[in-house]
Amino acid sequence: MLLEDQDFKFFLELYHHIMPHVDFLYAKLQKKNIDSVHIKGSIRQFQQEKQTISSEAESRRQAAIPGMDLEEAFQVVGEFGPYQKRAVAVLVLTQVYMACQSMLIVLVGSTPEYRIDQQDVGVPSSQQELIQRVTFTEDIDSIVTEWFLIKHQAYKVSLAGSLFFAGLLIGNVVFGPLSDRIGRRPVYLTGLFFEVIFGYLTAVAPSYEVFAVSRLLVGLMNGGIGLVCFVLTQEYVGKSYWAMTGTLTSMSFAIGIALFGALGYFVRPWRNLATVANSSGVLFFLMSVSLPESPRWLYSQGQTERAEEVMRYMALRNGNAVNNLTLQRVGSAKGGSRTNRAGVLQLVIHPVLRLRTMVLMYVWYACSLVYYGLTLGASETSGSRYLNVAMYGLVELPAYPLCMYFINKDWAGRRKSMASFLCLAGSACLCTMFIPENSGTVLSVTSFALVGKLMVSAAFNIAYVYTSELYPTVVRNAGLGVCSMSCRVGGILAPFVPSMRAVHTSMPFTVFCLSGLSAGCLGLLLPETLNGPSAETLEELSSHSRVLQSKCETDEKPSQNPFIISDKKPH
Repeated sequence: MLLEDQDFKFFLELYHHIMPHVDFLYAKLQKKNIDSVHIKGSIRQFQQEKQTISSEAESRRQAAIPGMDLEEAFQVVGEFGPYQKRAVAVLVLTQVYMACQSMLIVLVGSTPEYRIDQQDVGVPSSQQELIQRVTFTEDIDSIVTEWFLIKHQAYKVSLAGSLFFAGLLIGNVVFGPLSDRIGRRPVYLTGLFFEVIFGYLTAVAPSYEVFAVSRLLVGLMNGGIGLVCFVLTQEYVGKSYWAMTGTLTSMSFAIGIALFGALGYFVRPWRNLATVANSSGVLFFLMSVSLPESPRWLYSQGQTERAEEVMRYMALRNGNAVNNLTLQRVGSAKGGSRTNRAGVLQLVIHPVLRLRTMVLMYVWYACSLVYYGLTLGASETSGSRYLNVAMYGLVELPAYPLCMYFINKDWAGRRKSMASFLCLAGSACLCTMFIPENSGTVLSVTSFALVGKLMVSAAFNIAYVYTSELYPTVVRNAGLGVCSMSCRVGGILAPFVPSMRAVHTSMPFTVFCLSGLSAGCLGLLLPETLNGPSAETLEELSSHSRVLQSKCETDEKPSQNPFIISDKKPH
């Protein structure tokens, strides 16, 4: 029988007043060995009601406390306090290590100048004969010089790079949904640990076959933890800082490329270079062990108590001791994701997510194709290969302040900024078709290629931030994983685009131009997320969905565009 609040309070006070006397009486009976089954049974029954009454009292107390949602909790804890700055710094610096692994093949796979001794026997007919007759005229220690990957064996250098990108693709597919299921922290730490192990395997590989397999495994781990690392930098902070943390992540990756170029200049033997570049991962792993689980993921899984513990810990480390922080108990909504198991399948069956994912997948594919295609094409330019690597990393840095400025402006936002940078990248590639190859240093093919790299880097950075805001928390990693998978497909195809020069010298830049322009136009179909509500579950995504009117309709009549999300919160 349920009691009214006033009756329950009276009964609870009476219970707390009588219970000490009952316990005292029961102790006396036991001490005097009075065997009264009836008395003892009544006392035991009364004691058994204690847990039930206490539980109901706690439930009523919790119901009387108004809980707060996550964004309100971050306002109390601190959206970007000292502790969150340290945690994000560890994750951001890990991108330097990941950049070194991504660019490793550029230097360890360098092909030096060589000559083949022309003898009466003519062209070498076997690999052993080629090894005896080839002479490297440039003092470079790489996998090419160690395993003689020239002529008909030269494809193995590109194959090792393609295997790394194939590993990235598999890692995105596997690690994204896995981190949505079991948590961000265990997936991130496990992936980083094994990437370091496989990185050392690369450095000590006794043959090309072992080297190639190790690059596949490093790419597998790199793709997985790169995705989870980015998501953690977003989920540790308030929504207003998502753009900044995403930009810092991309900036550190660009700095990592430049630092790797400098490291390669000072550490020439390829095995030593692979060892030194990989050793930084040990330091970052040790620094990451103390990182907590994402409170947003815990909350989305219905683990409200654990999410509160993490938030209180953040508040304590930020200097804001909050003992009464209580999140909203919406177990049916949040925990529903546990039975629904929102994941990759939801990206297909959910009408809003399905069309949104199709557009984002093409945008990511185009960004990757243009980004890596221009980078690989630039490696064929004259000059120091170490300087070229550093330059194509440093050229990205101006893109990120531009991103931080434009994507937070109401007149630009995420959608228009990403589309504009993609179109500008395509336009820069278009201009290269009208520039003679031997032109001056200002208006040259290399200059416009650098401008294209700058623009597509900006678009790539926005795509990361924008995509994480377009997906609810329960499928955010899965969504990023699928989009990043299409991104890796572009990375795998990018090395083959420069070879299209055999058809026409302008063919590679034509492909880059069309890819950038088409992706920019498709990106305009997506909704704007600036200053909009952040969905945590699929139910919230549906409740936030509001379609805007078409140009010929009134404000009240909705259109059928499932991409559009209203800036207004639901009633």
